[in-house]
Amino acid sequence: MLQQTSSLYLCQHIMSAFELKYLNTYSDATKGQVRQLLEQHRLAEVLLQKYPAAHNITTDKSLYTYVVELKNMYLRNSTPLNKALFDNKIQVIKHALGLHSAISRVQGGKLKTKREIRIASLFKNTPIEFLKMITVHELAHFKEHDHNKAFYQLCMSMEPDYHQIEFDLRLYLTHLDLSKQPLW
Repeated sequence: MLQQTSSLYLCQHIMSAFELKYLNTYSDATKGQVRQLLEQHRLAEVLLQKYPAAHNITTDKSLYTYVVELKNMYLRNSTPLNKALFDNKIQVIKHALGLHSAISRVQGGKLKTKREIRIASLFKNTPIEFLKMITVHELAHFKEHDHNKAFYQLCMSMEPDYHQIEFDLRLYLTHLDLSKQPLW
């Protein structure tokens, strides 16, 4: 009986760790609140209450326009953006939600750099706040390569609720992991 009880406890512990893999860096109190929402089957309800609708940016062309507008609003003097697109190959499982790249090529006697941003296709059908948070994150890499204090300050200057939206996105990823059902 003792062995069976400890096996049950171990399974619950492993399940809890799996459920909250996107929330590893948060406090135990926060994870406890999330577990409570999961046990009450209320996580989807809470997310839908806060973010009732998905955005309408679903094509690469409309994404490019959206990203350029944000870039021009906050990073006018940085390198131009050459491409922005939704990418089916980006795997959220590997903790990538978007990618930025700078490709340098020699043209004549000059070095020419092309910048592009790729956003996981998952974000075609999410609230605009999630798309903006990912876009702001990738744009911040134009000025700051590392995830340091200056990087996050830049993110927050472009999106003041950056950290809250990132947390809510992590809640949504947890929901997707468990239910396999998109909310939007």
